[in-house]
Amino acid sequence: MAPVAAILFDKDGTLFDFAATWEAWARSFLLRATERDQDRAAYVGHQIGFDMASSRFQPDSIVIAGTPAEVAAALVPHLTHLSGDNILAMLNEEAEAAPQAEAVPLAPFLDRLRGLGLKLGVATNDAEAPALAHLGAAGVVDRFDFLAGFDSGYGAKPSPGQLIAFARAVGVHPENVAMVGDSTHDLIAGRAAGMRTVGVLTGMAGPADLGPYADVILPDIGHLPAWLGV
Repeated sequence: MAPVAAILFDKDGTLFDFAATWEAWARSFLLRATERDQDRAAYVGHQIGFDMASSRFQPDSIVIAGTPAEVAAALVPHLTHLSGDNILAMLNEEAEAAPQAEAVPLAPFLDRLRGLGLKLGVATNDAEAPALAHLGAAGVVDRFDFLAGFDSGYGAKPSPGQLIAFARAVGVHPENVAMVGDSTHDLIAGRAAGMRTVGVLTGMAGPADLGPYADVILPDIGHLPAWLGV
């Protein structure tokens, strides 16, 4: 099997625990968008697969793997006092302020990988600005050789555009890249790009969901060095 020379990470549910970040984001956004009308917030949340009472996402929520633009489009019929552009801007503003819980302590983990000579990147279906804000807040944005959001010009997962752009940017053949993610979108994109695919269980998907698309499933990214044999 081809050796791994570069690793491309999804962000939410992979570098950061999904629930800790996005459940708080959903509550904050829904209350803001509905002018703190609890009943209305609960109704609108239901439309995107989020339960306000339990602060939990449904496994098929569009938020889990969708782009902010897709979430905004789903919300337009239910937030008629706001335009699609206003909803998208609000989604991104709330995303930048969302709390982040690192899946593992990121700085030492990424330094270890870089010390092995690996090229590192991030491909997220979040927008680029919140992604930079989240990585900056964690103090690790400089550890990555590449970052792309859904709005960076390469498309969004499950299409492989971001992944192919990463491989080209770091000069590594796709078969020598590992795509690491918590959703089927991540792994389907990895397969389409001709990369190794690594599923992690720090998102909403379980082994049964990821299994058909993953070369290996790990509890979290902290297990990558052992999988790499280092």
